[in-house]
Amino acid sequence: MKKQMLASLIALSLSNVAFAQDDEVKPFTMEGELGFISTTGNTDTTSINAGITAHQELENWSNDYLVEGLYRQETTEDENGDEEDVTSAQKFFASAQGNYKLDNPDYRLFGFTSYEDDRFSNFNYQATVAAGWNQKVLKNKRHTLEYSIGPGYAFVETQEGESQNSMIIRASTVYSWKISDTAKFSQTASTEIGDENTKSRAESALTATISGNLSMRLSFKLDHNSQVAEGVEKLDTETAVSLVYNFF
Repeated sequence: MKKQMLASLIALSLSNVAFAQDDEVKPFTMEGELGFISTTGNTDTTSINAGITAHQELENWSNDYLVEGLYRQETTEDENGDEEDVTSAQKFFASAQGNYKLDNPDYRLFGFTSYEDDRFSNFNYQATVAAGWNQKVLKNKRHTLEYSIGPGYAFVETQEGESQNSMIIRASTVYSWKISDTAKFSQTASTEIGDENTKSRAESALTATISGNLSMRLSFKLDHNSQVAEGVEKLDTETAVSLVYNFF
């Protein structure tokens, strides 16, 4: 009987260790994404989207970093019927958010900054700094949900060189659902409300592991500006299938 009890205790201890290792939070994670589409024939196009996301988990800080870009080139005919290569999309976006943990680590103070250069939008550039309150409202084995809200300032220059700097209120949410050991769904959304413009971004992504650190991701992005020049679309969308490599 004693031997059986001892064996049971050892097995239970080993399972707890394994469970702890599976749920252990890594201090730093980073993954790179790359998508490429080339078409020939009646329409010749080349599209490339790439990005790097990273997360850093420290004792007092929880930090997120994002860099992404999009480039598209098309072959068209000019007025004389000659073919020429034309760039139809060229976009760069980078952001960083640091969350300082309070006594309750689910309650944080955040600082955020971002920069966007979209050659074919209404703006030469859009940059943001903001700070405020961040909170994790849901956290278990399958689901996580957090939000951030606070005041900030937007630095904006239009294609005509006009400055549209203004105070803003920034709000964002990040949701993650671990569907299985090899698949996950994520949803991000943010809005920056200002006197001159309200800028909103959202992304829905489904990621499935192919093998080891290599995954495939299907994503749909929305980028909306409330105030744009005549002839410029307020809403940009992007649907992509990409390969993702988990470095750490």
